[in-house]
Amino acid sequence: MDNHPIRFLTSIVIITFFSIALPQAYSQQNETYSVCSQSYSCGSLTNISYPFWGHNRRSFCGRNGFQLVCLNDQNTTIQAGSQTFNVLQINQTGFTMRLVLPESDYDLCPPNITNTSLHGSPFSFQPTVQNITVFYDCPSQVSGANNLTCQNNSTKHAFFVNGTQLQQFSGLDSCGYRVQVPVSVDSTSDSPENALDEGFEVKFEASECATCKDSGGICGTNQQSNSSVFSCYCRDGTSHDTACSASSSSSKRNKVLKLVLGFVATGIGLPLIAVIICRNKAKIWRFITTRVGNKKMDRKIEAFLQSQGPLALERYSFCDLKKMTDSFKVKLGEGGYGAVYKGNLLNGCPVAVKLLHESTGDGEEFVNEVASISKTSHVNIVTLLGFCLEGRRKALIFEFMSNGSLEKFISNKKTDETVASLSWETLYQIAKGIARGLEYLHKGCNTRILHFDIKPHNILLDEKYRPKISDFGLAKLNNNEESIISISNARGTVGYVAPEVWNKNIGGVSHKSDVYSYGMMLLEMAGGQKKDNSESEESNNGSGSEVYFPPLKIYKKLEEGSDVVGVVNGVISVEENEIAKKMTMVGLWCIQTIPAQRPTMSRVIEMLEGSTDTLEMPPKPFTSSTSTSESSFVMGSFQSSV
Repeated sequence: MDNHPIRFLTSIVIITFFSIALPQAYSQQNETYSVCSQSYSCGSLTNISYPFWGHNRRSFCGRNGFQLVCLNDQNTTIQAGSQTFNVLQINQTGFTMRLVLPESDYDLCPPNITNTSLHGSPFSFQPTVQNITVFYDCPSQVSGANNLTCQNNSTKHAFFVNGTQLQQFSGLDSCGYRVQVPVSVDSTSDSPENALDEGFEVKFEASECATCKDSGGICGTNQQSNSSVFSCYCRDGTSHDTACSASSSSSKRNKVLKLVLGFVATGIGLPLIAVIICRNKAKIWRFITTRVGNKKMDRKIEAFLQSQGPLALERYSFCDLKKMTDSFKVKLGEGGYGAVYKGNLLNGCPVAVKLLHESTGDGEEFVNEVASISKTSHVNIVTLLGFCLEGRRKALIFEFMSNGSLEKFISNKKTDETVASLSWETLYQIAKGIARGLEYLHKGCNTRILHFDIKPHNILLDEKYRPKISDFGLAKLNNNEESIISISNARGTVGYVAPEVWNKNIGGVSHKSDVYSYGMMLLEMAGGQKKDNSESEESNNGSGSEVYFPPLKIYKKLEEGSDVVGVVNGVISVEENEIAKKMTMVGLWCIQTIPAQRPTMSRVIEMLEGSTDTLEMPPKPFTSSTSTSESSFVMGSFQSSV
């Protein structure tokens, strides 16, 4: 018996399919049928189905214009025309729905109140709805009209009448303008505000679903069409225009054939399964517990997405991703958390699809990416356009960056790919752009975001070489008031990770940890840090610090006031040497071992944009040539990416 885990699991799947799944294939619900069988529930609304969708119901389970949004798992809203309403009740047998204006619109005086219209929506007012007309900027008195006090301006004169009373009052024609709001005819309240509380009924049409349901099908719309073309999804995996077809003689013969094949396969497969179970109890148990763990993780992630409220992100199916990327044809790169593929949206917009490894962690990287980037909007932060979450298959869809990562432009490693060199001015602008992006993460968001993995590989460049920070898989969110945060384990990439992240004796972990990583990257951009492969292998015999820390000769050049041209990449002009010198000095300030000695990103931007002459000389950096205690601060026990 082959004990290889992958081959073992494959054998289990194949045998189980032929012995159990095949004879029952004709009666199994296909994925679409199963998904649309789930009803919508939120707060007091339960068991809501076609034509409505939203929450846990996919768009193809309903019709355009019928999306429900669940807020805090308590209240449901719907967009009708140009306005949003709270949904109090849905009667799916009578095709009616009771709506109410949001509480923010209860002040019946401008600028809060507007005419309520259902134009452009699939809903219409019920005959039981009447309009209350509110008049503004009227003469001081209108005989017989009901006086209304504006909450936002008690000096304004307003009056209200219902639709049947308009002809009974004189003087209303001289009012400035009027607004109509709908209420129920049978409302028992004399106050328009209280009448609004009771809501009003609208009617919709969904009678096409009855025939489909009577045939045992589930109602939905055609996934291949952009319009709301009705489809009846059936248990056998087919879909029809109106109802599930009755079984023909040929389909009956197919079912009989499947039964015969199934019984034959069962007679062979079940004994084999029994033997495999007896010999592989431990492996089967691990497989089952892993699956249970994955289910818990999926529920945890779904709960997180619901807690974020309505996200301005599109949710795609895995099938959508395959179409988008032409079955993952063009691979852009691969990192610790997954591979990135080039794709195109339906409108032709190019995107980068990051397919996360199925075996990676507990979904933390997916949650971090969505929680972090969905809260940002900055020219130097990559834009997250959507995501996919189908069990173990998780993916993130980003804007496409045509020039790839910064790493390929500054790495000294030899590759077969010929990459054009960036000018010093371009490198300088990239450095400032990254600094602005980090400043935004640390200060510009409602919640401070610490990236924890700033390195050239995670800096993407667009067609104009503008930088954007990406890959928030290790990010942590904390309140702006909090300076020091707690992390359960070290995170980051060797050579860029701040020493306090893995050595608590140095100081607390804070936004200064990102400053350190930025400084290491800035030195690498200036050309005074990374060595070629041969030098790296030699220095790895020691602490390894010289591979990642700038050699002391860079610092000595700066200390002596000499040009750094002999240390950086070849012969450059005086102006370019000033840029290299400024980037090197700022980088040395950022990599100070003690976090308190590092500048903030706001100060980094000031130093980069200021004159080199005004920059103070940074303290000497720790290297492997210093004392043993100091060099232990540099690398510690790190040997690979964390």
